[in-house]
Amino acid sequence: MIKSYLTIAWRNLTNNKVYSALNILGLAIGMAVALLIGLWVYYQSTYDRFLPGYQQVCQVRYRVESNGQASTYNSVSYPLAEVLKKDIPGIQYVAQTDWITDHGLVAGEKKLILNGIMAGEDFLKIFQYPLLKGNPGDVLKDMYSIVLTQSTARSLFGDENPLNRTVRIDNSHDLKVTGIMEDIPENSSIRFHYIIPYSYFVATENWGRKWWNNNLQTFVSLQPNVAYEEVEPQLRTILKKYSIEEYKTTKAEVFFHPLTKLHLFTEFKNGVASGGFVEYVHLFGIIGLLVLLIACINFMNLYTARSERRAREVGIRKAMGSIRKSLILQFLLESAFITSIAFIISLLIVQITLPAFSTLTGTNLRVPYSNGYFWLIMIGYVLLTALLAGSRPAFYLSSFKPIKVLKGSVHMGPGASLPRKILVTVQFTASIALIIITIIVYQQIQYGKDRSIGYDARRLVMTGASPDITRNYDALKNELLQSGVVSSVTKSSSPVTAIWVVNGVDDWEGRQPNDNLGLGTIAVSDADYFRTMGMEIKEGRDFTGNRGTDSFAVILNEAAAKRLGYTAALGKSMLMKWYNPKPVKVVAVVKDALMESPFSPVKPTLFVYDPGWSNIVTYRLSPSITTSQAIGRLTSIFNKYNPSYPFTYDFVDQSYAAKFGFETLINKLAGLFSILAIFICCLGLFGLAAYTAEQRTKEIGIRKVLGASIGQVWILLSKDFLLLVAISCMMAAPIAFYYLHHWLQQYEYRITIQPLVFVVAGASAITLTLLTVSFQAIKAALANPVKSLRTE
Repeated sequence: MIKSYLTIAWRNLTNNKVYSALNILGLAIGMAVALLIGLWVYYQSTYDRFLPGYQQVCQVRYRVESNGQASTYNSVSYPLAEVLKKDIPGIQYVAQTDWITDHGLVAGEKKLILNGIMAGEDFLKIFQYPLLKGNPGDVLKDMYSIVLTQSTARSLFGDENPLNRTVRIDNSHDLKVTGIMEDIPENSSIRFHYIIPYSYFVATENWGRKWWNNNLQTFVSLQPNVAYEEVEPQLRTILKKYSIEEYKTTKAEVFFHPLTKLHLFTEFKNGVASGGFVEYVHLFGIIGLLVLLIACINFMNLYTARSERRAREVGIRKAMGSIRKSLILQFLLESAFITSIAFIISLLIVQITLPAFSTLTGTNLRVPYSNGYFWLIMIGYVLLTALLAGSRPAFYLSSFKPIKVLKGSVHMGPGASLPRKILVTVQFTASIALIIITIIVYQQIQYGKDRSIGYDARRLVMTGASPDITRNYDALKNELLQSGVVSSVTKSSSPVTAIWVVNGVDDWEGRQPNDNLGLGTIAVSDADYFRTMGMEIKEGRDFTGNRGTDSFAVILNEAAAKRLGYTAALGKSMLMKWYNPKPVKVVAVVKDALMESPFSPVKPTLFVYDPGWSNIVTYRLSPSITTSQAIGRLTSIFNKYNPSYPFTYDFVDQSYAAKFGFETLINKLAGLFSILAIFICCLGLFGLAAYTAEQRTKEIGIRKVLGASIGQVWILLSKDFLLLVAISCMMAAPIAFYYLHHWLQQYEYRITIQPLVFVVAGASAITLTLLTVSFQAIKAALANPVKSLRTE
């Protein structure tokens, strides 16, 4: 019987090639989109889950109150690790990690600059990355050791055995290779090329050991079967017990953030994880389901629209004794058969488009053909899609009365087309909403790009300040200026496109009780910083370059002066014990510069003079030299003063543009999926228009004989579809507005949604509808009425 059903299904497909092609193509595209998004969602949702015991791993975070609001940071102090291990019974391992930073690695003639981490001894017990060589418990014991990833070891030593070989780091110390680990998977929250023991940092930097210095990340692994809720109450009292002064002023406390949430839940409101990337994962999961639903609606509409052709078959089967259940089974099997064909085509589409989609999303997606669970999920996916697409046709066609259909053709009546109209409206509502989302996201990106950044990014270049550059900075700067390649040079603790450090202010003039303040901090090394960046000093003087004078001076940006409550900031005193045990004076206020997110307010920032605290050299290329010529001459100069490192650089304007990368990705994906959704809708409209024209052939012939013009016939066939799309526009507008209004709230610097957006989206949908329907409408209007009437 099943063979008979499949044979009939195949005959129906081949006898109605155009409709079958439209059905299968639309369904295949919808399934391909859903599968692509499903792979992306799975990739994002499984971050870090390749690690054994990932469920027990947490990041230690720091929460502090100020003016009734709680702020959250992912950096904590060095002594905290030992206290956690000693005071919390449920903790198995604790490891500190420094921020992932670039260092110079030299092995023989090979020179690399790669990012790596400094980590405590227990790091590889917490993060159980597979080790190819070495023991996880021993590889980080020696402070002068290093663990390399497989690709880094190959880059440094080729095919030779790297174990026990020597790598020189930052041209300062020789480290022995004690372990080789597999390369870190791309869906890992922590990515690096090597690990250095944290004891290496502690031995050389005493300031990093203080309770008040929250400058590193710490991770813990809970003992098996110990839940976070069991240890959470004990965490709240740690700072109250060990960092008494800090607790008195800030009511600071630490808490755990599970590794399973580290990638998706990146935003905290009032000290509680409230969302982040997970919102986009949910959004695109919904978009994938919507596109699949749109494709399934096409299937339902085209299948039921041609139901009259199957009416006699249903009548004969019922007259011969078939019960309704067997007919429902037949049509569901047909649906599963068509869906299976569409699925095979969708796999082909996915395979062809996956490399481009992976490049677009910055991921390395693949279809896991060898995974048995994947095929089980795909079988369920096909069956669920078949049920979704074929349920209405199955129950609708099986409901025909045999006496009526065998007497003549079934009279569908106006009510029969109502469900089809509703489904078309749902289709276009979803598609128009996607168009609106695409436009609004694009406008928000452009709004951020048009914002004044407060400095001149043109021809501004950055290079990391290695220990050699720091030692040779004065000579390097002089030669750069004398070469004529650059017009100005400066050195600072962070790039102009970021603020890497936030420091507390212990006291300031006008401070209110219980007011706690952390300011972004940038240390500059000379008097050329603001001139090089193109930042404008609003009032006061620049640093002089004299250590004795400038160590008692600070410069504020406008946002910092406002946060401190100053209308006239010059001459005000501030106390910052981390910088100077004595009060310092505000000597200038600089105009705000946008150093972080282009969608957020300018961070209150202070600038201090400290030549020894430097990470970045920034220089502006001379206008008289081309970029390619400049890079060639800069390479030779930097190699002279920084011989142990390859010359690397970043253009500031490109670094700033990268801040829009995520929003741009969202815009591209939303635009792509909205185009595909509209395309699938148009496929369905094309089929429905062709069917409508076919059903009204006789009516059109009579109207033409009675004098109807081509335009009148075109209006006759188009007006119903245009009405449905117009209703869709009215439904999509409030739905899209509600979601987008909520989405925009995450940006403090944002656009206001304008009514014109909804007009443009609606007009676009109506225009596409007209173009799609008009082909069939005009074709029917131009047909010879004699032939149509003779045929009837």
